[in-house]
Amino acid sequence: MIKAIVTDIEGTTSSLSFVKDVLFPYARAHIAEFVRDHAGDPEVRQLLRDVSREAGRELDAGQAIEQLVEWIDQDKKITPLKALQGLIWEEGYRKGAFTGHVYEDAERNLKAWKACGLGLYIYSSGSVHAQKLLFSHTDYGDLTPWFSGYFDTRIGGKREVDSYRRIKDELQLLPESLLFLSDIKEELDAARQAGFHTIWLVREGKPDSDAEHLQVQDFDQIEIVFSNDR
Repeated sequence: MIKAIVTDIEGTTSSLSFVKDVLFPYARAHIAEFVRDHAGDPEVRQLLRDVSREAGRELDAGQAIEQLVEWIDQDKKITPLKALQGLIWEEGYRKGAFTGHVYEDAERNLKAWKACGLGLYIYSSGSVHAQKLLFSHTDYGDLTPWFSGYFDTRIGGKREVDSYRRIKDELQLLPESLLFLSDIKEELDAARQAGFHTIWLVREGKPDSDAEHLQVQDFDQIEIVFSNDR
């Protein structure tokens, strides 16, 4: 029986193009200005130290900016970069530069699953801060009350089996009571190896009945057998 759902964001609850064409370009365009303006803030100062550690050498602010832009262009899933992007996006949301995109079918089904007693959790390569920003600034309003927890790369990489084992341990649930939703096969492979049930979102194109994971085009096609025994 499914007791909790752990879902990816990009390509699953939310459009790939929102992240690729809105969030990432906004962070890239503003990261130099943000680092220069906030380099003295304790949180940003620590993140810049983390950037140096990840780069394997001591970087001044200018060098850190160059490294961050390089990582953005390479689509690197590096924790201090994701944290800084989250802070930049926070300014963007606050200024009304964009709202967080969530598919209508995702919003509707997440609401229904929550009402049925299922636990809802997010696992994304974007920072927890960025995740909360997206779901608190949607066209449907603030959806964060629906979620019981958030996971990012601090728990481990999304293609690593141990990451899902750590999530299972934190939730204190048996893996067979957990369902993971994603649009990335390698993430689903890792989750399945950890004992999770898996569903593969294929929002563009036709689902393949022979795929290694059950494929659906949207959340309306997901059927869940769940238990209210918490």
